[in-house]
Amino acid sequence: MKSLILNTSSTVGGAARAAYRIHRGLQDIGVASKMLVYDKTCNDTSIIGPEGRIEKNIRKLAFTLDTLPLHWYRSKKPGIFSPAYLPGHMAGKIHLYNPDIINLHWICNGFLSIEAIAKFNKPIIWTLHDMWAFTGGCHYDEDCNRYTKKCGKCPHLNSLRERDLSRWIWKRKYKAWQRLNITIITPSKWLATSARSSSLFGNVRVEVIPNGLNTDKFKPINKESARNILSLPKAKKLILFGALSDRSDRRKGFQLLYPALEKLAINGWSSKAELVILGPSESSDFIEPGLKTHHIGRLYDDISLNVLYSAVDAFVLPSIQENLPNMIMEAMSCGTPCVAFDIGGIPDMIEHKKNGYLARSFDINDLAEGIAWIVDDNQRWQTLSKQARIKVEQEFELKLVAKEYLKLFDDIVGTSCLN
Repeated sequence: MKSLILNTSSTVGGAARAAYRIHRGLQDIGVASKMLVYDKTCNDTSIIGPEGRIEKNIRKLAFTLDTLPLHWYRSKKPGIFSPAYLPGHMAGKIHLYNPDIINLHWICNGFLSIEAIAKFNKPIIWTLHDMWAFTGGCHYDEDCNRYTKKCGKCPHLNSLRERDLSRWIWKRKYKAWQRLNITIITPSKWLATSARSSSLFGNVRVEVIPNGLNTDKFKPINKESARNILSLPKAKKLILFGALSDRSDRRKGFQLLYPALEKLAINGWSSKAELVILGPSESSDFIEPGLKTHHIGRLYDDISLNVLYSAVDAFVLPSIQENLPNMIMEAMSCGTPCVAFDIGGIPDMIEHKKNGYLARSFDINDLAEGIAWIVDDNQRWQTLSKQARIKVEQEFELKLVAKEYLKLFDDIVGTSCLN
């Protein structure tokens, strides 16, 4: 079996990390997997990236050029929106490697056009890491649900016109993909339900296979040692918040976490707990939410992340819309209980009061209560920690996930041969 995974980046971003893990997991069980990317950031020889100065320069321009249609929507909301209209040359590269099956992952930022996907002439499995494949351009719809029709009058674009950019993108997808030999994988049950209810994929086969994680790389280590390495206090309860994007990204929910932490401080936790932030450097206008705050900055390698997760007592992800967040899975694999809202794919991982805490959607008081509930009782924390690790070992271990992918590959390729 020869598979070719396509993702814009090799390792940068949550989707890239998930795709690369699938790639390595497939290799580990004997699949001849290669990965084709637009931005190669590692030395893995099984990953194919841009070759030559011209191709690399084109790649640098691609994202800027692909966003040009958005200039007509100057009052659009913050957040990524992908027209995916730039012509590409991936079909030729795919023909060169001649895979049995193509596994698409996150393919925006000028990597692939909508029309290019229809030219691959191979069975396609598309692993969705957000909603873009079935929307008119947004990656998360924030519950507008217009993807169930034909988009248009897009809230993300702040558009009042039915025939706007989102309708144009939807129409291009519908026209290009009508006869596509495609199967959808969603890592979460929530995203599967969304895909099945969409106007583009309502009649397409949709399978749920979670992201995978190497539990030998992400595992509990001694908390005191981890805190020594990161120069974090030993006698405090540490609460971790992390986001690769800026904290101003409303989907990541820091605007909901901040008042929850203020409530904790008011209720006596200011002397017992401290906040740790993983992500962009501290901004000059940041004000601590009543808890002393440690800014770790960005961490890119699994070893450093493993140390960080093991150093803290709880990981909080207050997102308002999510698929199957890598960070929750990573933290749980390290034995760190998580707190999040009961939304999206998060309930696929966190079982309420068994291995973590699911707060009522967007309820700041319940979010604060969940954090306190996890860190307040050492014996309870030990039980939650153990159950979090068991959950990942039993349902998300990389070899188990890779075998599910291979089973689906074999089924699709066999069916394609019969046709």
